[in-house]
Amino acid sequence: MEPTPPKVNAMLPLARVLGVAMCLGTAACQYLPPMPDRPREVFNAPVIARGHLVLPEQLQQITPGVTARADVQALLGSPSQTSTFSDDTWYYISSSTRQRPGRALAVSNQRVVVVAFNPGGTVTEVRELGEGDTRSIDFVSRETPVPGNDRTLLQGLFGNIGRFNPLGGNAGQPSAPGVANAPAR
Repeated sequence: MEPTPPKVNAMLPLARVLGVAMCLGTAACQYLPPMPDRPREVFNAPVIARGHLVLPEQLQQITPGVTARADVQALLGSPSQTSTFSDDTWYYISSSTRQRPGRALAVSNQRVVVVAFNPGGTVTEVRELGEGDTRSIDFVSRETPVPGNDRTLLQGLFGNIGRFNPLGGNAGQPSAPGVANAPAR
């Protein structure tokens, strides 16, 4: 018996499928949005403004000793935060952020405007806090120990194999510490 020669057209259907896929793939490129002026911006996350941005022109309209609390609220709006134990200091906090994939939130251009009032409700001080006024806080890295064992991912996934008993028993496990299993019926 003679061996049959290989088919010459055996790869033809696969080649046709790949050709159609390539044509569709390149045709889809015409629907992409146009490239920006600077190609680096394609890979950067957008900048998002957060908080209550106070413009310098607005700060110039506040005069210490003259401007009242109601005037400040009408001009700047409600504050982002007030002082902890009294309503004598208002904070207007704003920043620009950028969410970078796989990394922490990048904060840039953070501004804090502080407006202080006297007990009569008149502005006593307007100041702006910058990045030089911030304090670094060291977090405690200790953890509270938890009783039990530390299980790995594989132990968590495969740890219950063989423990299932369709008849409702404990599958060889004691029901409570020091108590023997009841005999099977």
